[in-house]
Amino acid sequence: MRGEAVNVARHTWPAGWRRVSLADAGRWLSGGTPSTSNDAYWDGDIPWISAASLKSFRIGESDRRVTALGAENGSRLVGEGTVLFIVRGMSLKSEFRIGVTQRTVAFGQDCKAVLPAEGIDPFFLAHAMQTLTPKILAMVEETSHGTGRLDTARLQELEIGVPPLTEQRRIVAAHDAIERRIAALEWVRKKSGVVEASLLAAPFKAQWVPLGSWLRRIETGKSPLAEGSPAGAGEWGVLKVSAVQAGWFQPAENKVVRDPDLVNPAFEVRHGDLLMTRANTEALVGLACVAENPPRQLMLSDKTLRLVVDESAADPRFLEAVLATQGVRRQISAAATGTSGSMKNISQSAVEGLLVPDVPLGEQQRLSGALEASKRKSNLVQRQVEKLRVVQRGTMGDLLAGRGGLLETEML
Repeated sequence: MRGEAVNVARHTWPAGWRRVSLADAGRWLSGGTPSTSNDAYWDGDIPWISAASLKSFRIGESDRRVTALGAENGSRLVGEGTVLFIVRGMSLKSEFRIGVTQRTVAFGQDCKAVLPAEGIDPFFLAHAMQTLTPKILAMVEETSHGTGRLDTARLQELEIGVPPLTEQRRIVAAHDAIERRIAALEWVRKKSGVVEASLLAAPFKAQWVPLGSWLRRIETGKSPLAEGSPAGAGEWGVLKVSAVQAGWFQPAENKVVRDPDLVNPAFEVRHGDLLMTRANTEALVGLACVAENPPRQLMLSDKTLRLVVDESAADPRFLEAVLATQGVRRQISAAATGTSGSMKNISQSAVEGLLVPDVPLGEQQRLSGALEASKRKSNLVQRQVEKLRVVQRGTMGDLLAGRGGLLETEML
């Protein structure tokens, strides 16, 4: 997006609503950064909000803090109930981050603050601005450094509809009701993660054996000349490194191979294959997953390994879980080589030398079954969360545009 023109067609608001430009929605303030060379300005008890730290709608914490002296010399303090949003940064290329302060904070020049005018609830204002995200992102210009930037004057020209304060608060309450349901589901997902971690804790008290003792062999593919688009029906494709995630296979991450001379059926991914990334960034190299019912005609690349498991001794799904644990991930990080900071490699011999807990096959299968049941539950909860987010966006879009009542939402 490069600062495209915004559609200025005016919305008709219901009776009793005011048409308000963002410029008139409150007092606009700019922030700043105290000198980083003055220790007296930093490591205080006042959160300093920047484009990097503004990630939550309810703003109250930051990994960087300033002192009162620092806030007075180069930054700005705002109190609870201030609307903060990003006007410069890489995130503007894909999202518009906004929130409401829950305490006194300072903020940097990558953000703007709005102290809501009398009669405007700060949470209502923030939600109303969120609904303008498509228009706001269409305004984003690219700086010479490649970051996104919003022109304040153009942003202030946008308009929102403002109902009476009691109606604003009912709309905010409707949003919060859905948010509470989402939070409850997220807690269930978090609890599933704790259960999965506890299931894997016991095996790590056992003796350790090299992973290679449970493998028949390791196979790798090739990376033929391929197009950027994924393979379609009846076409062959080669896996991209992003197809293999920790415990999750993403077959859509592939490149189509149209030359039949470059197709090797021996490299085709099969159901139940334990796959691993041979080369990736330091954080992602060595990720492993089991391919569940993969589409036909997808081939391994030279950056993906197939760990052929001796299934008389080990369960592939148990190994998938073990390879994602912190202890084994630390081994992978230590074994990965390469001078490039952006790309690391792990050799087949290093993979075979990874130490894993020596657990009897029957116990492995019991644990992998329990882990799979927990994962299914977690995935189901995640789908419910995603559906609620869709409902929330649709509901808030309607309410903030003055369409529809609150009855169904208030019952959530």
